[in-house]
Amino acid sequence: MSKIEIPIYDPKPEIAVMRGEIDAAIKRVIDSGRFILGPEVEAFEREVAEYLGVKHAIGLNSGTDALVIGLRALGVGPGDEVITTPFTFFATAEAISLIGATPVFVDIDPRTFNIDPALIPAAVTERTRAIVPVHLYGQAADMDPILAVAKEHGLKVLEDTAQAFGADYRGKKLGTIGDAGAYSFFPTKNLGGFGDGGLLATNDDEVAELARMLRAHGAKKKYQNELLGYNSRLDAMQAAVLRVKLRYIDEFNEARRRLAHAYSEKLAEVEGVIPPFEAAYGTHVYHQYTIRVTEGRRDQLKDHLAARGIGTMIYYPIPVHRLAVYSDIDVDSPIAEDAAREALSLPMGPVVDERVKEKVLAAINEAKWAS
Repeated sequence: MSKIEIPIYDPKPEIAVMRGEIDAAIKRVIDSGRFILGPEVEAFEREVAEYLGVKHAIGLNSGTDALVIGLRALGVGPGDEVITTPFTFFATAEAISLIGATPVFVDIDPRTFNIDPALIPAAVTERTRAIVPVHLYGQAADMDPILAVAKEHGLKVLEDTAQAFGADYRGKKLGTIGDAGAYSFFPTKNLGGFGDGGLLATNDDEVAELARMLRAHGAKKKYQNELLGYNSRLDAMQAAVLRVKLRYIDEFNEARRRLAHAYSEKLAEVEGVIPPFEAAYGTHVYHQYTIRVTEGRRDQLKDHLAARGIGTMIYYPIPVHRLAVYSDIDVDSPIAEDAAREALSLPMGPVVDERVKEKVLAAINEAKWAS
């Protein structure tokens, strides 16, 4: 098998742009001797809350914990049902199941890959407590109709914003539109740390207070535990790195958009390839640049690119409702299953050499695959 010379994501060029600032931030943490929560995390929480335009930002251990803690803080628990999408990373549904609730899967819009709001009302039952829309690949789910359903039925909305930090919907940052927003700072994300990290954003004082308790073993004060919580505190080192990277997020997201548009301009001419759709209601920040490859040729293209040293990924090869862990759930989501057969993500990042872009496009256009 050929060596992958162009990975789907390479963090090194991005880090190089900020290296001096990152080194200084890490040194600052080491010199402080404060490694868990503390002033560095508090500063990051203030800065990210200001960027997002919310009252509260609570640093957590991971994006998965942000979903779990977010759901619990919103009052979701055992016996409840939570409506979400089957075309997402497993953690979205896993978080629902971990708190004793049941995920209810609603099929997706074939253009955006996000949950189809028109299908949500039929999924609401007397046990439904919340909706978890996922802003997949960096593009907003259509939030207005989702919020309308939630308001009609008295449901909470937790936005899974793991892949869309900095994106917006009708001028508002994603993760700030529903009752709360969950973010991931996994290293490959648009705002990624040097390890795991996550965050919950909300304008609700009670939700924020409960989330802060849950991240620290259910205690407002040390050794005075009131709830069964978690050990889910954001490390100071991650916060310091994220503070640096936050200052670059808009610039880097715009660079992702430029690369995506360059890809799309050329790929629109390639038969059998459908470039990403950009909905008019928001700004896509391209955590992933994901095409659809029709006529059952996705795996053929993936192998073709790998043979030429170009890395790709399939996000996601199996819809969540088809995973073994949910084998007892009988649900019909044909659009999500089509997407799982056709989706292919190409190399993407905020600092990508022009020659890399041209090599990827040339490989896709080569006669052996395209003919």
